[in-house]
Amino acid sequence: MESLETLSQLLCGSTLMLWVLIATFSRTDRSENQAQWAMFGLALLTMASLILLDLQGGSLWGSTYMPKPLAVLCLAFAFMARLNIKGRNISQGMNPHQIMKQNRESEDNSVSDSCE
Repeated sequence: MESLETLSQLLCGSTLMLWVLIATFSRTDRSENQAQWAMFGLALLTMASLILLDLQGGSLWGSTYMPKPLAVLCLAFAFMARLNIKGRNISQGMNPHQIMKQNRESEDNSVSDSCE
């Protein structure tokens, strides 16, 4: 039981540390992608260890109530890990800034046409 508690704590700490350092890893697309996948895997492993710890009646930092909500948080971390930090345009649609710029340009053109 103690080894599972220690494993859960180590995995939680590793996931959190990778989350904190993700900006450092996002300097290149390749390292960002690798860090995101690593965080995704770590978060899922942490979630599994916390669920197993809870099922066996173990505690985390002296609390038997902590493993369940932390497991849910780890699931959220896994999904958030795959979010795109740099904001690459995946949808290939117009973003709000492009729409506002286009509206401004059309308004400027209509004002200049009416002045002539």
